[in-house]
Amino acid sequence: MIARVIDRATRSRLMAAVVMVLLVAPTLWAQVSPEEHAKHHPQGGAPQQPGGTPSGPPGGMAGMMEGMGAPPKELYPRLMELPSLTPEQREEMQRAAHERMESGTKMMAEAMDILLTRAGVNDYAAMQDAMNRLREGAARFDSGLSTHRAISEGRSPQDVGLQWFKGQMNLAEPPVTGRHGWLGWSVEHWIVMIGLAAFAVVMVGMYFVKMRRATALLRRLTEPPPGSALAATPAAATGAAQQTAAPRVPSESTPPPPSSEGVDGVIGPWSGSLRVSNVFAETPSIKTFRLVDPSGGSIPFAFVPGQFLTLAVALAGKTTKRAYTIASSAAQRDYVEITIKREELGVVSRYLHDRVAPGDLLQIAAPQGRFTFSGTDADSIVLIGAGVGITPLMCIVRTLTDRGWNKDIFLLFACRTSGDFVFRDELEHLQRRHPNLHVVATMTRAEGTVWMGPKGRLTKELIAQSVPDISTRRVHICGPAPMMDATRAVLLELGVPSNQIRTEAFGPSERKDTRQSAVQTAMVEASPETTPVVSFAISGKAAPLPADTSVLEAAEHVGVSIDNSCRAGTCGQCKVRLLKGSVTMAVEDALAPEEKARGIILACQAKATRNIEVEA
Repeated sequence: MIARVIDRATRSRLMAAVVMVLLVAPTLWAQVSPEEHAKHHPQGGAPQQPGGTPSGPPGGMAGMMEGMGAPPKELYPRLMELPSLTPEQREEMQRAAHERMESGTKMMAEAMDILLTRAGVNDYAAMQDAMNRLREGAARFDSGLSTHRAISEGRSPQDVGLQWFKGQMNLAEPPVTGRHGWLGWSVEHWIVMIGLAAFAVVMVGMYFVKMRRATALLRRLTEPPPGSALAATPAAATGAAQQTAAPRVPSESTPPPPSSEGVDGVIGPWSGSLRVSNVFAETPSIKTFRLVDPSGGSIPFAFVPGQFLTLAVALAGKTTKRAYTIASSAAQRDYVEITIKREELGVVSRYLHDRVAPGDLLQIAAPQGRFTFSGTDADSIVLIGAGVGITPLMCIVRTLTDRGWNKDIFLLFACRTSGDFVFRDELEHLQRRHPNLHVVATMTRAEGTVWMGPKGRLTKELIAQSVPDISTRRVHICGPAPMMDATRAVLLELGVPSNQIRTEAFGPSERKDTRQSAVQTAMVEASPETTPVVSFAISGKAAPLPADTSVLEAAEHVGVSIDNSCRAGTCGQCKVRLLKGSVTMAVEDALAPEEKARGIILACQAKATRNIEVEA
């Protein structure tokens, strides 16, 4: 049947097609000859020729080594040793590869003849054997050809083996993309990378611009115009009770800015509402008001022990401000406390004692003040107070004990009677728990009361006896002006350096209505020819400035509003800029050196003998 299909006219074309199919299509025999395969699988034997005869003499290294007395060695194992072969051995391999190609060609030709002749008689077994021999011949020819190519091109044996494996598995070669452009990058690649780099540079630049703008904005917010109620410049702290005018000798040294070491959070100006959570009666005339954040959580500002807050109260259609020292520990972040004595003539203190109850909201600005001690300023501290002037000192004691400060703390306190001894129970408790805390209290009016301690005022002998080596220690004083002046003189006699003494003005002075009456009289009697004049640049007004009259009093006389609180030169609420002329100030503790350099003055203290102009 096949003979009728395959005529002589098509035999030549059939032969060429079969040869091309065998050479191109992958085979399981590949480049391993039947002889080499038989060495690993001896039971299988080698392919048989038509008629059952074994295949012809093997090619490759077995034939090459024949007659040399050496055991036969296959071509591919020898090829793997290619890098270490000598030139003579390479020639032997080339001759073996040539012999293998010749034997493969001969085997394919014989197989084609058998295939064509046996097809005419329908000898299917012979035709199958011919096909096997045809494949074997192709494998022989391919292995010899690959060996020639590997030797001539200098390819590594591993590369040859990998190429053979890919051929058996029908794995296509990946497309080769050559490197082009600088560093192997294409133009498109470079454009994308340059674009990304430019974007990154622009973003970084925008970040720094925004940070500079934010810094400038923060600086403007923290340095409001002089005279503002929330001026952020550090000011000297006030006493815990209502602050009224308290003329005194100014401190001989300007206290340094408060230290922020050991304080949680950021120290800075804050204003807003705090809720009264509790009111505690400390004595018949003194109450403590505990303030918390209305929204819950921690107090929205941090402070250094000894600083104060400013309380604004709306009374009779007018906002009145007073400064009160913070009495609670700076380490306590859940609340802040102020301890206030009810003054019969005190507008704000009477309002707080008589009308404020838990749940009420108070308008607060905080923190401020320079009468501070955080524990990093000195190796020990001596705190001397009288009356409600104990409140800033109590804040320092509470903070240092809360933080486990183990250096000496001396508290010397004077009050009228034991019934006025505020915080007595707490101080006795703290003294038992902290051996480094030494408390000495004296009563100035102990007659008729039960008091076993010292009596009278804080004398030189009592101070020297209570504080050993006081000349080597830092001292803070807070109380009425006469008490502070007398105590300061005693400390100087005991050898305490002036720059180691910090003072805090506290206590009522002359009645406000009496002072206002005196100012009005001075204004009326002022002579226009001899009395200096103060001009207010913003409001466009002017007022006479008689001797012993402050710029603040002159401003109030003509209706110019200058924010103020203590009127004693310690809180710093009345800061204004001096534009022309010069002034003298009895107290200027609230001014920092850089503020003085910029012409900032305290309106409640500034007095002049010539015409001046201020920014108000």
